[in-house]
Amino acid sequence: MVTVKAHAIFNPEGSFQATTIERRELEPNDVLVEIKYSGICHSDIHTARGEWWDVQYPLVPGHEITGIVSQVGAKVTKYAIGDRVGVGCMVDSCRECASCRNDQEQYCHNGYTLTYAANDRYGQYTQGGYSTHIVVSEDFVVRIPDNLPLDKAAPLLCAGITTYSPLRHWNAAPGKKVAIVGLGGLGHMAVKIARAMGAEITVLSQTLNKKEDGLRLGADHYYATSNPETFKELASSFDLIINTVSASIDINAYLSLLALDGTLVNVGAPAEPMPVNAFSLIGLRRSFAGSSMGGIRETQEMLDFCAEHQIAPEIEVIAANQIDEAWERVLVSDVRYRFVIDISTMQSN
Repeated sequence: MVTVKAHAIFNPEGSFQATTIERRELEPNDVLVEIKYSGICHSDIHTARGEWWDVQYPLVPGHEITGIVSQVGAKVTKYAIGDRVGVGCMVDSCRECASCRNDQEQYCHNGYTLTYAANDRYGQYTQGGYSTHIVVSEDFVVRIPDNLPLDKAAPLLCAGITTYSPLRHWNAAPGKKVAIVGLGGLGHMAVKIARAMGAEITVLSQTLNKKEDGLRLGADHYYATSNPETFKELASSFDLIINTVSASIDINAYLSLLALDGTLVNVGAPAEPMPVNAFSLIGLRRSFAGSSMGGIRETQEMLDFCAEHQIAPEIEVIAANQIDEAWERVLVSDVRYRFVIDISTMQSN
């Protein structure tokens, strides 16, 4: 086992503490990644506070990881020491089911292994990127293009792929009207990616506070959902709606904004159920769907797409001793638009 530095949370209401965790010795197909940056995702907070399922403590969150390969197993062929790489939301899957064989490990029939808060095939409880090193199979590592800075690339491993995947699957393209619900960590990436894909983009946000940002990032239109007139004006307008909000909303009101054969895709994951009225769907053959992050192949495709189109998230880099403050700011939407931890600051704690 390899002992590495980390910041962990020790109970659902606790604060982060500097600690050490154990990483497994390299298997023949593993790589050891020296983590440089780790993004903070809202799902880190949901998970660590036990809002989605019971977790074990201490817990080290983080699934938006970028760094440098510092060691490789004897049979590794895809990466070499010194390569710039990333690790996203999963670190393994069964590799045998139809989804895995089709490069869609995120829909593994037997359940993929989360980067943190999961039991892996080695009998260990996985710990994430709020740490200095991680050991991962080379099959679940992606290459970071040279023109993407490692700090800005980190949120692409979750926020980027989680929005890219449904935009690509439901064909956001020229001639398509796409609405993005929420302009946060996921929403601002959805706007940038949909813009590069050529769609006409509308942001639906609770207020107009971020309108200037939304238009700067690439939106064509920006509406406040707190204004009841918005839902009347935009009724039956959109081919595709991406809901990025991780809080309960009136989903039927948003379904009313879909055109004939339109689809509302949920990528945000609120802790509460979301009741759907069947009549919100059947009147115009609308669809209500969900989408997870992408598989490894699609994640690499997304990174290459972002590099080609010069797309990167808006980030605020913080030190490891600022994680608690950053989490509180995430909860009140006081971040534009993604916190990224500089893991080098962990060395001095």
